[in-house]
Amino acid sequence: MELKQAEGEVLEEYLRYYAPLIGDRRTEQAFQGTIKGIIGAESLVCARIAAHSPELAASPNGEQRIRRMVAGETTKRSALDAADVTQRLRERGIERLEGEDEVWVMVDGSDLRKRHARRMEGLMRVRKLDGKGMTNGYRTLNAFGIGRKRRGILYHRLFSSKEKEFRSEPAEVQKALRTIIAATKALSATIIYGLDSGFDDIAVWSTIWAADQHLVCRLCHLERLVEQQTDSGDWQQVHLQEAASQLQEQAVVETELVVRRGKQPYAKRQRVKAQVSACPVRVSYQADMRTEAPGPIQQKKAWLVRVKLEGVDWKPWWLLTDMAVVDAESAAKIFRLYRQRWAAEDAFKVSKECLGWEEVQLLGLEAIRNLAALAWVAAGFLYELGVTFEWPEIRLLARLGGWEARTDPERQPGKIILMRGLRRLLDLLATEAILAAEVSTHGSLPPRLAALIGRSPTG
Repeated sequence: MELKQAEGEVLEEYLRYYAPLIGDRRTEQAFQGTIKGIIGAESLVCARIAAHSPELAASPNGEQRIRRMVAGETTKRSALDAADVTQRLRERGIERLEGEDEVWVMVDGSDLRKRHARRMEGLMRVRKLDGKGMTNGYRTLNAFGIGRKRRGILYHRLFSSKEKEFRSEPAEVQKALRTIIAATKALSATIIYGLDSGFDDIAVWSTIWAADQHLVCRLCHLERLVEQQTDSGDWQQVHLQEAASQLQEQAVVETELVVRRGKQPYAKRQRVKAQVSACPVRVSYQADMRTEAPGPIQQKKAWLVRVKLEGVDWKPWWLLTDMAVVDAESAAKIFRLYRQRWAAEDAFKVSKECLGWEEVQLLGLEAIRNLAALAWVAAGFLYELGVTFEWPEIRLLARLGGWEARTDPERQPGKIILMRGLRRLLDLLATEAILAAEVSTHGSLPPRLAALIGRSPTG
């Protein structure tokens, strides 16, 4: 069982971090079994989780143990609701980011879609995956902190507009920002938020600026009024699209994207050049905007940034940042920072596709929220795995996931490959647990199956 020892210790160490939340041994076994089962099952269906869990696979009521745990029926001596679990996940993220001099925080929303669901509590309308029309589901807000060497999950919350306590989605965003700001105060690093166009909101920017933190935000409201300095030195009010007349090219950056160029029949990953242009503007804002007691009006110097891909039929990216964009180095940094949003989207892909969180089949909203939080605990382990390919555990998981060494040393296995390898390992452990239970109950394995796997019938 060298395989079990090699990786089991890494996962066990990770799960021990959550021990302070757990009040008894039986709940600890269910918690650890659920996390391993989520990874192994590639699903949030409780029956599948139990079947792929080394701790729960041999139990005749493994599925019910999971259901009772996430419903809060068997956790009276534990603190395993979504808020407690994600708080612990955030604390681990902050610990991992300690020592970084700069942390990029990628905040984004993602929908948990339940197209055919009707009886699940609190179902709201969310956009379909293709963006055309609406379907049933829930909303989530998530945030990742990315340093030079490490990353950590800083926020996750699933919510519904049908909840009794729900105020508004902007209020949920403000709650997320204030939680992240409070957590990152423990870091000595410069904090920079990478925001998509869904956060093109002066109230979002003002909360970040009031905390003396920074942002790069993709714009969707180019009709927004800002101020721009004239040749005489005066500041005049203009729309952002008018301010673009003063853009100056600062850098040409080369990157790799999935695009279609020229007469290519389909999109593929290839290197493209991006022209980055910028000009200064001034933005008016108030701390605590849209509250009963907003702060005084303040001005923030910012830069309007345009990114155009050469030879690609894409619309330009319009960005706004409060960090100076005055030369090639600073322009390239802003481009790289916004490109890091793909790392956040990769995280969502792991959580949705590899952990199957849209397959959740529970009726109660709190149980759904709790199980989704446990899925993020599983995702957190995957992100800690990829620290370095030099670790023997990582090399072994990559082999189990079907990875083949490439001639390019820079091409290393991604999270999906590592997830596949970990899943195969956990399936092995779940199988071992079921075989051991069979021997314990009946005294031996069926002779033909024992011969098939090359074992003695007595195990």
